[in-house]
Amino acid sequence: MRPLSGCHELTFGSAYVVDDSGEVALEDYAREVTRARDAELVRAADDPQRATGLHLCGLDAVPAPGLRADVEDFARDLDALAGGGGLGWS
Repeated sequence: MRPLSGCHELTFGSAYVVDDSGEVALEDYAREVTRARDAELVRAADDPQRATGLHLCGLDAVPAPGLRADVEDFARDLDALAGGGGLGWS
């Protein structure tokens, strides 16, 4: 399935453990960093505790590699915390 116009998939290089509060924080962070209108966490089909990326909408273009790396770094930081929590972002 192709993303809708203005929507892009940001796929992580690895899957990261992200709990519910971390999900909110990561989506908020991705919206802020990329200036996307909407962001939705994409979870691994075989392990719903793991995030594999984000679906971003409301963008004119694919986010630049540096922004993509920044969002994935945030997901990696969440994973490093016990429980994949929100880092106080949200």
